[in-house]
Amino acid sequence: MLAYAHNGGAKGPPPTPWGPGLLGVSPARAVGQEGRGRTGKESLRIQVEPEGDSFPLMEIGTCEAEASEQWDYVLVAHPGTQRDPKQVRQQQFLQELERKGFRTKRIQDQKRVFFGIRADNSIFDLYRTLLLEPEGPTPNAKLAAPTPVPVATRIRIVDFVVMKTKTSAGETFEDLVKDGVFEARFPLHKGEGYLKKMWAGWRHMFRKQPIDEIRNYFGEKVALYFAWLGWYNYMLVPAALTGLLVFLSGFSLFDASQISKEICEAHDILMCPLGDHSRRYQRLSETCTFAKLTHLFDNDGTVVFAIFMALWATVFLEIWKRQRACVVLHWDLYVWDEDQEEMALELINCPDYKLQPYQHSYLRSTVILILSLIMICLMIGMAHILVVYRVLASALFSSSALLFLEDQVTTAVVVTGALVHYVTISIMTKINKHVALKLCDFEMPRTFSERESKFTIRFFTLQFFTHFSSLIYIAFILGRINGHPGKSTRLAGLWKLEECHASGCMMDLFLQMAIIMSLKQTLSNCGEYLVPWVTHKFRSLRASEARHLPRDPELRDWRRNYLLNSVNIFSLFDEFMEMMIQYGFTTIFVAAFPLAPLLALFSNLVEIRLDAIKMVWLQRRLVPRKAKDIGTWLQVLETIGVLAVIANGMIIAFTSEFIPRVVYKYRYSPCLKEANSTIDCLKGYVNHSLSVFHTKDFQDPDKIEGSENVTLCRYRDYRNPPDYNFSEQFWFLLAIRLAFVILFEHVALCIKLIAAWFVPDVPQSVKNKVLDVKYQRLREKMWHGRQRLGGVGAGSRPPMPTHPNPASIFSARSTDV
Repeated sequence: MLAYAHNGGAKGPPPTPWGPGLLGVSPARAVGQEGRGRTGKESLRIQVEPEGDSFPLMEIGTCEAEASEQWDYVLVAHPGTQRDPKQVRQQQFLQELERKGFRTKRIQDQKRVFFGIRADNSIFDLYRTLLLEPEGPTPNAKLAAPTPVPVATRIRIVDFVVMKTKTSAGETFEDLVKDGVFEARFPLHKGEGYLKKMWAGWRHMFRKQPIDEIRNYFGEKVALYFAWLGWYNYMLVPAALTGLLVFLSGFSLFDASQISKEICEAHDILMCPLGDHSRRYQRLSETCTFAKLTHLFDNDGTVVFAIFMALWATVFLEIWKRQRACVVLHWDLYVWDEDQEEMALELINCPDYKLQPYQHSYLRSTVILILSLIMICLMIGMAHILVVYRVLASALFSSSALLFLEDQVTTAVVVTGALVHYVTISIMTKINKHVALKLCDFEMPRTFSERESKFTIRFFTLQFFTHFSSLIYIAFILGRINGHPGKSTRLAGLWKLEECHASGCMMDLFLQMAIIMSLKQTLSNCGEYLVPWVTHKFRSLRASEARHLPRDPELRDWRRNYLLNSVNIFSLFDEFMEMMIQYGFTTIFVAAFPLAPLLALFSNLVEIRLDAIKMVWLQRRLVPRKAKDIGTWLQVLETIGVLAVIANGMIIAFTSEFIPRVVYKYRYSPCLKEANSTIDCLKGYVNHSLSVFHTKDFQDPDKIEGSENVTLCRYRDYRNPPDYNFSEQFWFLLAIRLAFVILFEHVALCIKLIAAWFVPDVPQSVKNKVLDVKYQRLREKMWHGRQRLGGVGAGSRPPMPTHPNPASIFSARSTDV
């Protein structure tokens, strides 16, 4: 498509609609601006736009000025390499870059040697050429002087070429770094003043993010991360308020709940000892406080909140897809193709590059599947190790040296178990990353983007089982395989398995969730900020001890960038992974912890500014990467949404007391006998839910304090003496629980599907604008074709656009979240 900006009487067809442009300049900035050549004189300016699946070279918005001596990249080496054979390999690498059209500059200080690298404009001319449509402009059109390439685009191209360049011996830059030939590489921070002033500061915590400016400086991939995180925070507000309301509604029943009243007044009901650590019978009334606390998050509102969160997760993703469509249309990336850019960059780096076809090996896939299953089994085994720890800790805390903990053994075991689990998570995260990388390398992906996608799936799968294995154990296994007081299941025949608290397993799950999530969010945020800050200060102090500071301003700038903390390909990936795990905590077990969205909201408000400060103030500049969505992470979010429906349904059915309460109310309650009675329908529920155990059936009744005066004790289960087999009520409840899970999941999934259908992924306005651009492009081609052929209608003009430019309708801040 051609767009003309002319002066005076320059002739040509009228302005045409702007689609996703090659140079990414909106008509407000291109049409009406006078083109200028290299001499600065006014001249006819014709801009050529790609069609189809091509993508822009230039970014919208103000970019950093392209100074005549601005260096794109800096390589760093130790001075020692200048006096040994490593210098030969170093020179070979630099010569390869020069052969590809790079200029280099060497500056040395007392401790380091810096090599500035700048790409020749021919590289970017080739980049333009590769991305033009084959037809090109019309024969009579004169191309304008090339527009300066934005620094973000230059860095992306230069970084790709540097990493792909090989010496005559076949050594890449990474190989040279491993051998000590080079020490580091990084693009320079230039023009980050606006981001420092308006974004990377604590005083901007509640301001909208300048997404366009972030995109111009760090590239689309980083900008989409912050756009997604901002939208996630925005959507957490209603979820957090609803969760808080459900939690606070429990306070209204704190003293009024019929179940809590019965527990607090049950002075004559003695509970059987829970485990080996307990030496006495406990009155049910002693668990009064725990029963009231449990009711704060285990009430009828829990079911409503779980369904709400299933709907919330769907709406969140669907509206994000709409937001993403608007953002990438604003950036002229709606039809951008990632494979096309990677192929273009490969050809720029090596004209003899041969396309790597898609490959699939059933043998490799089988090996990877087996190894992945082994790792998952290892993660599940880690959960069993935590079970062993909790059993041993229970025995330890009940020893004679710790008698003061006897009444709080269960709570102490849960708290310390959560701390051990957090340490296990920290260790296994490093192992999981290494294993996921090895699995990806073994699979031999075709491109970098494919490798990143496969690595994301592998790593997240391992991390999911690492983080949630203990929660799954507490929610669905704890206290369900213990047998009964007279015949307990024991570990190695010695230690009795731990049991849930007398008030139920929801309290244990709540504590585990609260401790792990609080520790992970708090310590992670502190570590993310303090470690880079301390490291940067330490490096800066060591550098300031030098007696002679460089006078060359260029060297000072390079040293300043070198002293910043290093970054790698996982820098942004780790941020995404952290948010995915948090999203899992916020949705999957939210029925047990309704305050999770509120905690996530507070954490993310800090997280955004921590990440901004790190990227702008404390770390070297990330290499900008182009993207039009958050990639595989969207599939991860959708998977978490489905798992959340299943997990919350099972928690309500098997962990919560919701189903037993409902069954009692409509099958056994006194309300069924007395119609129109004012009596509470849950009256007698506590006595109904406790089974009877004859103390004479204990294996060693004499070891229990006061056993000579007690003939009966109660425990939480549905069994009948004297054989203590499961009662009819147990099997009836089990059938109702399973039916509820099936019904809940189907209802919630139907709601998710209806919400996904009701909220289209792409706004109709975006579709219409893209459709109109394609239509106007074809009409213009037909007009130019008739002009060349002199056919019918050659003198007619192509129609004016019915819609404005898709990019220009957005203001500079319209996509801020």
